[in-house]
Amino acid sequence: MAQATQEFGDWPLKRLMTEVCGSGHKSADDLTRAQATEAFERILAGEPDPTTLGAFWLSNRWKRNTPEELGAYVDVMCDRVEYAEPDVDPVDCGANYDGKGRTAILGVAAGAVAAAAGTPVVVHSGDRVPTQKQDSYKHVLDELGVHTELTPSDSADMVDETGFGFYYQPAFNPAIDDLFDRRDQMGVRTFVNTVETLANPAGASVHLGSFYHLAFAKKVVDTFVESEFHDLDRVLMFQGMEGYDDVRPGYTKVAEWDAAGDGAGGASEGDAEAAGSEGASFTDFEIETADYGMDLEEEDLAVDDVAVESAAITEEVLAGERDGAFADAVAVNAALRIYAGEDIDSIEEGLDAAREVIDDGSAYDVLEAMREF
Repeated sequence: MAQATQEFGDWPLKRLMTEVCGSGHKSADDLTRAQATEAFERILAGEPDPTTLGAFWLSNRWKRNTPEELGAYVDVMCDRVEYAEPDVDPVDCGANYDGKGRTAILGVAAGAVAAAAGTPVVVHSGDRVPTQKQDSYKHVLDELGVHTELTPSDSADMVDETGFGFYYQPAFNPAIDDLFDRRDQMGVRTFVNTVETLANPAGASVHLGSFYHLAFAKKVVDTFVESEFHDLDRVLMFQGMEGYDDVRPGYTKVAEWDAAGDGAGGASEGDAEAAGSEGASFTDFEIETADYGMDLEEEDLAVDDVAVESAAITEEVLAGERDGAFADAVAVNAALRIYAGEDIDSIEEGLDAAREVIDDGSAYDVLEAMREF
């Protein structure tokens, strides 16, 4: 232990548990940036014993992590990520890596549509990450015949050649992938499930994500602000189905952060403080899918076999062979990606662009190019 303390510093996880964060969800203290940095460095080095690590993860879950802690965890992770930036600047989509189990994954179709409309998109995931181990981007792409186990460099080339790129976690983020077995033993989500989605392996300037509650969207924005590694221009997040980056039908809250303070929603009260940095803006607004002529509910998007049926839906919608709820849902998700990339000024304009590239076959051409890559 003395050697480990000398190597890492003064804060092994057991001491953090005893003196800082392990006294229960009401009395625990938050970690400083230095403490959080050392803790995650130790974890990624495999230093803590399994009992101490599990206790540390659980105590973090009880007390809830601060943006300062999450920003430190993100930076430790990003220092080990293999980045490969394409020539274009895509929208980064970091959906929940542990997947979906009830509704179709629409992000592949939506990303292809956005790419056809001129907004490059990057998605990234692992392979049935704990805790849910459900289907994610990789499994839909596999069903579509798209190569997914790519090197980061190949993923960047895929973005430039097709407008849509997939980055595979074991390839670009092996340090997190190496935690699979220990995470699997936990049985519950940990802060790793949050920070892995923020890796941004293509170095994009725009992040698109999802949340259950608006407060979490604000925490993600504040995490990016606290991060010394990331320097984003824009973050767009919305209430997604199953916590994924597929917008839910009906009423949806959207959170928008702009580093330059020029978000479409306008400045909110206490703007600079709320946004996390001087001159930035954090706003939120609502959308109703019914306002766009879409008569759909979440149960309309349910499937039995998520990967297989999502792939079939993707193929049919992009080929113009399917209308109704799934086609509408793909269009609105594509519109949000185009809007996130600031290639249009409103969701309505994004919907028009999405429908146009589906109708003229351009979106299906992106899928074909992905298969040929």
